[in-house]
Amino acid sequence: MSEQPSLGFLLIDAARLIRRRFEQESRDLSMTSAQLQIVARLAKNEGIGQAALAALLELEPMTVSRHVDRMVAAGLVDRRQDPNDRRARQLFTTERCRALIKPMRERAAAVFEDAQKGLSAAERRNLVFALETLIGNLSTIEAGESVRGAVREPSEVTS
Repeated sequence: MSEQPSLGFLLIDAARLIRRRFEQESRDLSMTSAQLQIVARLAKNEGIGQAALAALLELEPMTVSRHVDRMVAAGLVDRRQDPNDRRARQLFTTERCRALIKPMRERAAAVFEDAQKGLSAAERRNLVFALETLIGNLSTIEAGESVRGAVREPSEVTS
């Protein structure tokens, strides 16, 4: 009798393999995988502070600072004075950086397409719904709220 695979291990393996494939597909972009992650988060959060970016990435602020230093030197990121706080700096992508975002997204889409081969459109929607539910449940628990009794209906999901 074989055991059912652990959800945690399956999620970790899937994330690791997707990240590895994306890094392989993005070698010509001349950025490290950490820098690619920074760009992806920063593009959606223009003007964010470095500490807040580090929190989003779940990295140490000093680690993010070193990456951002290199990215500023490479002309990918701008640090600007926060108009509301003289001591703080805000981070913005540069035009050079923004030019890399479209190829990054195209490669990510190709990797995700490869990862989902063999799944029907309904199975893909169900997978996304299930992952969003899992993330929502864990985010709620992390925020200290109870999820017991909370039920989400898959309004757009079909089997």
